[in-house]
Amino acid sequence: MCPVPCRVRPWLWELASRSRAVGRTQEADMARVPSAVVAASGLVGGYGVARWTRQRPLGGVVLAVAGVTAARQWREQAGGVAAAALSAAYVGAFAGSHPLAKKVGAWPAVFGVAGAVGLASWVVADRRG
Repeated sequence: MCPVPCRVRPWLWELASRSRAVGRTQEADMARVPSAVVAASGLVGGYGVARWTRQRPLGGVVLAVAGVTAARQWREQAGGVAAAALSAAYVGAFAGSHPLAKKVGAWPAVFGVAGAVGLASWVVADRRG
């Protein structure tokens, strides 16, 4: 039943209520992915998308979405200061992978910085919970 006096059909109101409940379940499932995996996947996935599509901005979107998602998890799990530090490490790893790639190659550089950020994320945020 509609909680407010309205002319919304009961089946429509029920459908809307179910969709909100399903959305909450999906968000809870998404939160179970460790932030270390999200951050490392964002670095590797961002580079992979940029390289294989030859669209650097598209790789940047993947990198940014994963970074924002990881930062939210870091803030929830470890607090604002830790989230800021890990976000700085994420951006620094992205920037640092470019000169590192000139010395060791692109993929080894990306995997190296992704591993470093993933390890830092696990130590600071994921290990606790």
